[in-house]
Amino acid sequence: MASKNVRQMWAAKLAGGGVGAKAGRAGGGLKGVPVGTVVPVSAVRAAAGPAAHPLAGAMRVSFSGQVLGVDPSLRGTGLALVEFLPGRAPVLLRCRTVTVHPKKSMAFALGEISTAVTAFLTDFAVRHVALEQTIYVQNFQTAQILGAARGAAIAAAAVHGHEEVWEYAPLRVKQAVVGAGRASKEQMARTVMALLGHGRMLASDEADAAGVALCHAFTWRG
Repeated sequence: MASKNVRQMWAAKLAGGGVGAKAGRAGGGLKGVPVGTVVPVSAVRAAAGPAAHPLAGAMRVSFSGQVLGVDPSLRGTGLALVEFLPGRAPVLLRCRTVTVHPKKSMAFALGEISTAVTAFLTDFAVRHVALEQTIYVQNFQTAQILGAARGAAIAAAAVHGHEEVWEYAPLRVKQAVVGAGRASKEQMARTVMALLGHGRMLASDEADAAGVALCHAFTWRG
């Protein structure tokens, strides 16, 4: 894994020095863009060529295969399947939010989460499953609910043969993807879109799930 974080790589690439260059202020075709600014893939390509990607030959090659990212929530679990292959940018294969009406029971919601995760694992050759950890909750009841949603996703993965599931704290996900642990959800969503070259704004839960998948691949040591 490269020593520079993603934000530094964006800056180095836009400065024209490639991913190994020292991070500074952006230059070249996008002169004047400060370090840390989220720049669309289209702008990067316009400045550095149609095949350019700020992570080429760096973080992406540390992992190969498909990662199912999960952002657990009882009423709105985010799921995002991202494929990583050497020599190309990560690709978002499928994403969805498992929306459950508030009037539906917890048992029903957990079943919906399990069914959705199982569908991803059945339809695709998923190599790893990664979840966002629940770090801070307002009260015990909330923790119990979030733990149940997390358990439904993990159980579905285990039944499908994924006996090991990786979990990442929100702070670590933001550091790996955005380069700043205190980044806002909007910053996170924009950076995920740029890294995936995605043309539309992802729903918040789906962007978080995709961020978990990116974090897993970027930090993978296997």
